[in-house]
Amino acid sequence: MAVYLQVENLTKSFGADVLFENISLGVDEGEKIGLIAKNGTGKSTLLGIIAGVDTQDSGTITFRNNLRVGYLPQTPTFDGAKTVIEACLHGEDKMSQAVRDYEAALNGGDADAMTAAIQAMDNAGAWDYEDRFKQILSMLKIDDFTQSVSTLSGGQIKRVALAQVLISEPQLLILDEPTNHLDIDMIEWLEKYLRRSTMALLMVTHDRYFLDNICNRIIEMDDQQIYTYDGNYNYYLEKRAERLETQAAQVEKARNLLRTELDWMRRQPQARAHKAQYRIDAFYDLQDRARVRRDDREVELNVNSTYIGNKIFTAHSVSKRFGDKVILDGLEYTFARYEKLGIVGDNGVGKSTFIKLLLGQLAPDSGEFEIGETVRFGYYSQEGIAFAEDKKVIDAVRDIAEVVYFDEKNHYTASQFLNLFLFTARDQQKPIAKLSGGERRRLYLATVLMRKPNFLILDEPTNDLDITTLGILEDYLAKFKGCVIVVSHDRFFMDRTVDHTWVFQGGGHIKDFPGNYSEYRAWKEYHDQQQAEQERAKAAAKPQPKQQWNNRDNSNKLTYKEKRELEQLTADLENLTAERDQLDALFASGETIDDVATHARRYEEVKNLIDEKELRWLELSEKDS
Repeated sequence: MAVYLQVENLTKSFGADVLFENISLGVDEGEKIGLIAKNGTGKSTLLGIIAGVDTQDSGTITFRNNLRVGYLPQTPTFDGAKTVIEACLHGEDKMSQAVRDYEAALNGGDADAMTAAIQAMDNAGAWDYEDRFKQILSMLKIDDFTQSVSTLSGGQIKRVALAQVLISEPQLLILDEPTNHLDIDMIEWLEKYLRRSTMALLMVTHDRYFLDNICNRIIEMDDQQIYTYDGNYNYYLEKRAERLETQAAQVEKARNLLRTELDWMRRQPQARAHKAQYRIDAFYDLQDRARVRRDDREVELNVNSTYIGNKIFTAHSVSKRFGDKVILDGLEYTFARYEKLGIVGDNGVGKSTFIKLLLGQLAPDSGEFEIGETVRFGYYSQEGIAFAEDKKVIDAVRDIAEVVYFDEKNHYTASQFLNLFLFTARDQQKPIAKLSGGERRRLYLATVLMRKPNFLILDEPTNDLDITTLGILEDYLAKFKGCVIVVSHDRFFMDRTVDHTWVFQGGGHIKDFPGNYSEYRAWKEYHDQQQAEQERAKAAAKPQPKQQWNNRDNSNKLTYKEKRELEQLTADLENLTAERDQLDALFASGETIDDVATHARRYEEVKNLIDEKELRWLELSEKDS
């Protein structure tokens, strides 16, 4: 197996702050690696150094010769004068140039330019490349290829950047938080795309389902060191717990032995010259090991909410639209005490608009929200908060309150409260401009919770938070004595925090599902499969009109490319059907099955592939009949 990347003894610091020191790692052909670390420990910086957009203090980075590398930064930027297609197909190779010219000709309407563009596409063999380009953009909900990049939102820019690196088909793909700003359907498509791809992958993400379903190796940056786990995210959790338990036992053993050795070292001074030098050296080594202390501090979200009454809010025939786009259409709903609601749906269907209507930041076209008198909202928005960049962390909190009171027994100074959110005394004196994206989000979360809300509204709370902080936030919400609405694309977070789900389907339609996201997804897949089978049954039962050969339209004949595709589909369906039958027999055998989860996932993949390829096979077969 070829080695794609080797990183050796890499060190990076900013002033006196050491992010990582003498770390080494490698990426082999076909490996899919997830990089995990707490906020502020240098994950994004490490990826940037490997990708060549940042520099290290010392150490070496070696790529295999002529390796194609793609890099998606956490916050990508483009030349605002470029169009979407120019940003995606920025290379000067023949295929990229041919597709750019072809798309320009399609929009220009010039017959001569179109003829030349088609000829260039033929010469460059770019038709398959154009198909892949359009498929990727379509799955990422990018439809207007001529739109100027300067008019795109931050989320749209992230999707264009993701499309750019996928289209280039790198052999090694480096991704920094690829799921940010993607809706759940896009995330699931990207998950399947990367899992099936042969490219090697090194990525940072907080999406735990994404890590678990894609990665075959996890690298953890902890205490300025690298730990490697050969397995997915679940395997990493198990082995990390074992490592920490072993490490704690070793430190305790070293401390017990140190007491004995310390007594030996303190005996009469005149005996010191006769002591064995090796034992003296071993004592100092033992002393270092016994002094090991892990920084296992975690965000302490044990703050209390204020009392909330039985009346929360009632929506009375609430409607909202923007031009022809309907967001809400006569919504009627009574929100219950202690209810925890999750909201999902495609980007742009109105999830955030609903929140702003509830909070009174937008006015409905008709109807109203009746809010209970005891309700105190705490809103954590997708956009975040505009902190003054030159302001110190402590001053940002003091602007809200010098002392945070929760009850008669629990109150904190601003500094003590920040300590709960992992901001040390030194961190509190930092200007906000020097905080990482995750640290800013943590500070924002602190400013929301210090107001003691009893109704938390979290709009995309998982962006830029590390996995440790997310776990603590999930535990906090499970115990929270108030109401919660969560808008999120993070499936794991939704599964742990909500008891029912609203699915915004567009056009003002909302489905209220009595369960979490994974339960909804399983129901939807079953429902869609049943519907597809009914449609196929109807199509098979429908009599097909006989065609006269002399009346056939030659334009319906299969092209050479389509004939090859039909042949390949036939072979693929035979292989997939055989694999499905083997899995059916395995499940029906009653024998103990090793790694049943992997077999179950593969069974679902095979069924979906059969459905997908059968539809295309029928389409081409009818055209060939």
